Amino acid sequence: MWPGFEAALKAANVPHEMHLYPGTQHGFHNNSTPRYHEDSAKLAWDRTIAFFRTHLA
Repeated sequence: MWPGFEAALKAANVPHEMHLYPGTQHGFHNNSTPRYHEDSAKLAWDRTIAFFRTHLA
């Protein structure tokens, strides 16, 4: 689904970034499940906050 979604974002000039986190599953940032992946969760959160600071500040 990503290629179509990315094409729509680009067509609408929406700032966006996409990152893959190898070895993770959906919900890897949820520390109450066995899917939790601490290093990836921290990296994803840091990237999210940085993106918000850049585009929503």
